[in-house]
Amino acid sequence: MEKRYEFLDIATADRAFAAFGNTLEQAFANAALAMTEIITDTSKINKKMERKIHVEAQDDKALLYDWLSEILFIFDTEHVVFGEFVVTITHADSKWILDAVARGEVLARHEIRGEVKAITYHKMEIKKTDDGYRVQVIVDT
Repeated sequence: MEKRYEFLDIATADRAFAAFGNTLEQAFANAALAMTEIITDTSKINKKMERKIHVEAQDDKALLYDWLSEILFIFDTEHVVFGEFVVTITHADSKWILDAVARGEVLARHEIRGEVKAITYHKMEIKKTDDGYRVQVIVDT
């Protein structure tokens, strides 16, 4: 699978994107990358800092929402941007668990492209496709 994410024209004042992956984990990782791309150029992020992230939720959409919200929280409070994500997702006892390693650096040397204020559930989708998975997210900008 070549395409990792694409921006969509389905939200008037907000930004929308679809992220793809051979696995659900890759799609979630690429969704985080797409959201970060709204903020800054992810190709220029030095992956020298490593952060472990753990999120639990009751369903897959809540997990996606909480995952992206956690990355946004780290950016807002610590001014850290990530350019690489390795994600593991498990589902047991009606609980979804995401564990990830995110690699990046402090934003200081990067140009800010835009602001992401919040993740939304509006038109959020998680779909199994012939090629793997597709997730769709709209963020408040």
